[in-house]
Amino acid sequence: MTSYDYDLFVIGGGSGGVRSARVAASLGKKVAIAEEYRYGGTCVIRGCVPKKLFVYAAQFHEHFEDAAGFGWTVGESSFDWNKLIAAKDNEIARLEGLYKKGLSGANAEILETRAELVDSHTVRLVNTGKTVTAKTIVIATGGRPNPHAALPGHELCISSNEAFHLEALPKAIVIAGGGYIAVEFANIFHGLGVETTLIYRGAEILSRFDHDLRQGLHEAMVAKGIRILCHDTLEKVKKRDDRLLIETLNNGTLTADVVMLALGRIPNTQGLGLEAAGVKTDELGAVVVDEYSRTSIPNIYALGDVTDRVQLTPVAIHEAMCFIETEYKDNPTKPDHETIATAVFSQPEIGTVGLTEEEAGKRYKELEVYRAQFRPLKATLSGRSEKMIMKLIVDASSRKVVGAHILGHDAGEMAQILGITLKAGCTKDDFDRTMAVHPTAAEELVTMYAPSYRIRDGLRV
Repeated sequence: MTSYDYDLFVIGGGSGGVRSARVAASLGKKVAIAEEYRYGGTCVIRGCVPKKLFVYAAQFHEHFEDAAGFGWTVGESSFDWNKLIAAKDNEIARLEGLYKKGLSGANAEILETRAELVDSHTVRLVNTGKTVTAKTIVIATGGRPNPHAALPGHELCISSNEAFHLEALPKAIVIAGGGYIAVEFANIFHGLGVETTLIYRGAEILSRFDHDLRQGLHEAMVAKGIRILCHDTLEKVKKRDDRLLIETLNNGTLTADVVMLALGRIPNTQGLGLEAAGVKTDELGAVVVDEYSRTSIPNIYALGDVTDRVQLTPVAIHEAMCFIETEYKDNPTKPDHETIATAVFSQPEIGTVGLTEEEAGKRYKELEVYRAQFRPLKATLSGRSEKMIMKLIVDASSRKVVGAHILGHDAGEMAQILGITLKAGCTKDDFDRTMAVHPTAAEELVTMYAPSYRIRDGLRV
């Protein structure tokens, strides 16, 4: 019987890698995990967590303004970018420490080095050149921002990674992209007082989301003062004195202090030794896996963004737990990638789960669409003109709710609860017989009794 240094070696210290290493170690397996940068991965170090902290910071200027409508007198306020960065860094360091504590508490060996595959059972630790062997290997190296190297002047631009470490808050920023990262950062920077322009090649931002929410958010962002240029792209970026000149396809030349590229993410597989180990990748460099997250080499698995299946932190954690069930509990378990709730932490927020109206129209012969648009109670005394949108997509035949979409305050929180109800297969009748919590915005979800319109064979009737 072949002897290995480890039962499991995990490459990558993000959410999926840490979870698989920690749980396997807690089961008594001899486990090592290697991370070349910082433990916590994209989400904790340079993604979801610091972004959400920035979102909170960006909302306060509106909170101060809103307070007056409720009888408060708020004095002159000011914002200190360096204080925010320092506070964010302290919190991220604390979270990284917790990740390491969890690993060490489970007796996993923590390695702070880049690790590369030599063959299907051998890993080289780059910092020392040492090689180790493992019976099972997990690749969980995540993804990285697409540098858009074809753009002349791309080296003058930043990605979301650098946005968390800018030495000073810019006066003006141009953000290229129309996905959730671009949209969230456009709202963040605008909320912190930065003149913000979002430029996107498509007809509307957030192309994979329901059209009502996309349009509603677009209108809200423009009303706040964010400039959105659709049907346009960056052609060239160049430096003049201490500013950047951005040549666009359709809107002439823009000027900014910072240009941020949010043009998608690519799997982190370059130089990882996958070819040497026989691990197959696709044309984008993503690791190809089967339904159980197993690669083309039976003892090597891949989890999270490196597989380019669903690029969300909870998905990577779910895939890790499925790996544990499959590999160590004799319970082959496929990750379930259907009906995943998600949120865009824009201002206002988007929370969504299930099919969009467009997707459902292609799948079901007839739909009932329930839609409500209203001014939230909080906006009445504050004087804001913002609107909330709530939308339920129902299969008319089975009455099953197949999509739920929200634009407005706490939409992400509502989407998490809706994720349970849609996963459970609840029908519109289940919603109808559920008592409302009043006064809340969420009560609209259970008080829309008559459909706003129907979709039959893909056409509104």
